[in-house]
Amino acid sequence: MTSFVIEADGGSRGNPGPAGYGAVVKDAADGQVLVETAEAIGAQTNNVAEYRGLIAGLQSLLALAGDGAVVEVRMDSKLVIEQMAGRWKIKNEGLRPLALEAGALARRLRVTWQWIPREKNKDADRLANEAMDAAAKGRPWQPSGSAGTGSARAGSARTGSAAAGLSEARELGLSDASAAEVSGRPATAAAPLAAQDSLLDLIDADAVSSGQDAGQDVSPGQDVSPGQAAASGTAGTGWRAPTTVATSLLLLRHGETPLSVERRFSGLGDPELTPNGIAQAEAAAARLSREPYGIQVVVSSPLKRARATAEIVAARLGLEVVVEEGLREADFGDWEGHTFTEIQRRWPDALAAWLADPSAAPPGGESFGVAARRVQATGDRLVERYEGRTVLAVSHVTPIKMLLQSALLAPLAALYRMHLDLAALSLIEYYADGPAVVKAFNDTSHLR
Repeated sequence: MTSFVIEADGGSRGNPGPAGYGAVVKDAADGQVLVETAEAIGAQTNNVAEYRGLIAGLQSLLALAGDGAVVEVRMDSKLVIEQMAGRWKIKNEGLRPLALEAGALARRLRVTWQWIPREKNKDADRLANEAMDAAAKGRPWQPSGSAGTGSARAGSARTGSAAAGLSEARELGLSDASAAEVSGRPATAAAPLAAQDSLLDLIDADAVSSGQDAGQDVSPGQDVSPGQAAASGTAGTGWRAPTTVATSLLLLRHGETPLSVERRFSGLGDPELTPNGIAQAEAAAARLSREPYGIQVVVSSPLKRARATAEIVAARLGLEVVVEEGLREADFGDWEGHTFTEIQRRWPDALAAWLADPSAAPPGGESFGVAARRVQATGDRLVERYEGRTVLAVSHVTPIKMLLQSALLAPLAALYRMHLDLAALSLIEYYADGPAVVKAFNDTSHLR
């Protein structure tokens, strides 16, 4: 698989003042320069020039290798990297349109974001200065010839094996997905940032260059010295407007069943919802049909109690239910339909082992360790398939706990320390650079 590196930079001589950007695309394997691009952009701030450099680099890579290319974006702008990675809010409204434009381009690629010190960003810095020097002499920037292409805005020549393979495949009339297979690149895309609602209230930190104290706003004409330290803020609460895209996974436990009323183990058995369970599902549906949720996909365990809950919500949303086998409850084997007390009397040793060790399984059943691998694979598949969207997953106690445990990077034994009510909502948001954030847990406010 061919992967790439984008190095981008921008500068302003005056901040604001005469500004320019530079970007270079390299082969990640050997560092070969594939594209260089630069441009003077008139009187602008450092931050605007840095974002313009990022946009030019993303455009160049898309022209070179097409959608789905794997790339590490490297910049010495702490502001741009942290905002694009979703860790810092965009408080300067003048930068928001540029961030959204960059995010829309980045969504078409598989991007990771990496801050680097200025001395390691010499190629992009050189290009930005070349563009500003040329503008000062009244001339447009011209490529030096070290790369095989010119300006991204004028269109980039395709070089390198991955780009050539993709181009040839497209010329054969294949779809983008098939062309990606021919070229040896995956056709899937990542979701770093886009203009889409999110349920996440991001960290309140904004900084430029090497950092700035949290809570201090950055104006277009303000520069920050390299000695200032970046400080992390604290995550907020509530459902506020987003600054970055997330793949939002809303987790809804099914409504009440006869077995849950009697507190009996309910795994792969298939009880129906009680009338109260139906009312709980309807209450969840009423809540989830309102802002700010914006649910776009409904997926469900195949078991009746979850499917019935999902169908009630989906009907309210005007959506179809997609069944996901991996969201089924754990198999409790011989314990199915029994109460905890009955199990303790009949299988005391097996119960003690099960409570102490996630690798221990009920007689004839499935251990938490085995179930967790199945659930995690399903969660990963959902995040990849529906990246950047808001997905409602209707499931059961064990799978929901496992998804939360995984998002928190907690050990599997954490399952024993969680409680989930019937028809409770939890929320995990997944970001393109890897982190997952648990935003809500066991929320039953819609049932009150």
